[in-house]
Amino acid sequence: RCTVDDRVTRVAWLNRSTILYAGNDKWSIDNRVVILSNTKTQYSIKIHNVDVYDEGPYTCSVQTDNHPKTSRVHLIVQVPPQIVNISSDITVNEGSSVTLMCLAFGRPEPTVTWRHLSGKGQGFASEDEYLEITGITREQSGEYECSAVNDVAVPDVRKVKVTVNYPPYISHAKNTGASVGQKGILQCEASAVPVAEFQWFKEDTRQGEAGEEANGPEGVRIESKGRLSTLTFFNVSEKDYGNYTCVATNKLGNSNASIILYG
Repeated sequence: RCTVDDRVTRVAWLNRSTILYAGNDKWSIDNRVVILSNTKTQYSIKIHNVDVYDEGPYTCSVQTDNHPKTSRVHLIVQVPPQIVNISSDITVNEGSSVTLMCLAFGRPEPTVTWRHLSGKGQGFASEDEYLEITGITREQSGEYECSAVNDVAVPDVRKVKVTVNYPPYISHAKNTGASVGQKGILQCEASAVPVAEFQWFKEDTRQGEAGEEANGPEGVRIESKGRLSTLTFFNVSEKDYGNYTCVATNKLGNSNASIILYG
């Protein structure tokens, strides 16, 4: 808006040095710019659908009987934060280095932060567009959230999933007692990403495949699901007693544990 009085004979609006309107005559070819009022008291223009390129100085130039006068207004255009590029979900081996990227646009320039959404709620991982993790550990797997913040509108938030592969380690394997004629169960638990596959041996002899029953219904069954594998003897005999080895394997390596079935 530009306030005028009855001494004014000519009026114009300029954007930098480009004339937008002179009186009621439109000089600008931009159809978003229209004249709003040209009266004895006010000369104002309106810009529809404002863009960042409209930012800058606008000048109202008025001619009076004796001399021209100008008044300037600076248009500041604000833009909500928007994440324009972010890393894809990624799978890496433990010990690798990982860089996550999150690029955002907005005016004023948004603040970008990364945080690790783990059960421990570790909070912020990085106050920057780039999050660098050297020698990543299995605890650092999970979802990472990037948020872009400025005060114009709500933050823009996106997530990246980081999967960390590591070789199996057997977390639980204990010796078990069972009487002859009773049921005996040996258990072996292993953490691994990807999930481990299990095998059972007695001395050098591999026990039955998972899910199959060796030696008929009174034999042995192996069941492996997720982290846990069980070796079940339905009817324990003297010859079943002894030392068994559980082997957990994935593409990064293997681990084994010795478990005794005793009388």
